[in-house]
Amino acid sequence: MKAALFCYLNKEEFMSEILGRIHSTESFGAADGPGVRFIVFVQGCRMRCRYCHNPDTWSMEGDDTTVEMSPEEVLNKALRYKSYWKNGGGITVSGGEPLLQIDFLLELFKLAKSEGVSTCIDTAGNPFTREEPFFSKFQELMKYTDLLLLDIKEINPERHKDITGFDNANILDMAQYLSEIGKPVWIRHVLVPGLSDFDEDLDKLGEFIKSLKNVEKVEVLPYHTLGKFKWENLGIKYTLEDTNPPSADRVKNAQVRIGACQK
Repeated sequence: MKAALFCYLNKEEFMSEILGRIHSTESFGAADGPGVRFIVFVQGCRMRCRYCHNPDTWSMEGDDTTVEMSPEEVLNKALRYKSYWKNGGGITVSGGEPLLQIDFLLELFKLAKSEGVSTCIDTAGNPFTREEPFFSKFQELMKYTDLLLLDIKEINPERHKDITGFDNANILDMAQYLSEIGKPVWIRHVLVPGLSDFDEDLDKLGEFIKSLKNVEKVEVLPYHTLGKFKWENLGIKYTLEDTNPPSADRVKNAQVRIGACQK
């Protein structure tokens, strides 16, 4: 039955008319959800995080390396690696911002669940709204989503805007909605010295996380400069030129304050 479906999805006449703009894929991801995962990096993000290590995914159009793929094509590519998906492995869609391509994401996850594949979204939540038509699509998407990795850049709205260019009210609302429906999430916080490592904000973030009923894991991700060269290649000024990664003590402090050590 599985092999038959795999062949079925390869038939051009059954391909979806919905196409996703894909920046790249990773066959053996180990840091974006449980187990070994096939990672799909979609193109396009509105946020302009000052430490982003994928600024080449910002543009909705992409460049000459960006490809358009149907949900069936992406799933078929992923299924080649299914035998490696131990310990809850599967497919994670990252970016860019996956929720900007919600129609594509919904179709991909429907197909993935028909194959028994674990599905995960790595998101910053910026497109979330309870207004239509987005909200109905999001509710439908959650029926086919097993886990969300939700990046909360900063709990303080002004500092969040300084980091990303956007307020965080709708992002926190998304976290609360996911708690209301009991959808599992991992909360992630990138720790940047002088930008997102203020003790008072870490404490507030910890309290917010405690108020949620669906958090399976909390992670502190130390700031790094591995993506800095991409900014230079794109001709974008990197404003954190003099910022170093956080010390081990500051990482431990953040873990304790937001509850990462207890998860």
